[in-house]
Amino acid sequence: MNIDILNLGPMDNCTYLVTEGNQALLIDPAWDMNFISHTLKTKNLNLLAVLFTHGHFDHVKFSQELLKEHGLKAYIEEQDANLSGIDPQYLHTYSGEQNLQIGPFAVHIIPTPGHTAGGVCIQIQNAVFTGDTLFPGACGRVDLPSSNPRDMRKSLLTLSKLPDDTQIFSGHSYGGKSSSFIQYERQHNPFMRNAIKDEDFI
Repeated sequence: MNIDILNLGPMDNCTYLVTEGNQALLIDPAWDMNFISHTLKTKNLNLLAVLFTHGHFDHVKFSQELLKEHGLKAYIEEQDANLSGIDPQYLHTYSGEQNLQIGPFAVHIIPTPGHTAGGVCIQIQNAVFTGDTLFPGACGRVDLPSSNPRDMRKSLLTLSKLPDDTQIFSGHSYGGKSSSFIQYERQHNPFMRNAIKDEDFI
């Protein structure tokens, strides 16, 4: 499995292109659909599915164009479907934990509310795409509509229990870094550490 990070838009967003051979998934495609389509064509990739970690505009912006072009419906947790602003005909909604087999990809959806009510993390092998739930050294904001700090605490605790060598890929490359490992975050991320201890997290 190969993972390409496409840094797109004015908010340091990360779109992830996950490939196995010529089969591909896109996670949080946003902002520049021309560049994304050009990348797929240049690499001669067959796009099987689009998945969103949550519905905030900066993670979905202009993606409906891509879905229409490829005749696909994007996977999104049902509580964030309206938030995305995407026409329902282009969405495949679900609720709670999921195990999906999409071509060669075994996809595990981990519910991680907190930043939004329908936020999820997307696990494929030992990679977890954490959206705006977990960043290297930080966590997502919890002062937005549908955010909940208590849910965020539970979600960080859930992620902390993943194997040490699980690699995280976050929704933004703040400070130029978007990837880390669960072991490192468990030991050094103050938000995850406090979530584990349940001390002063809220």
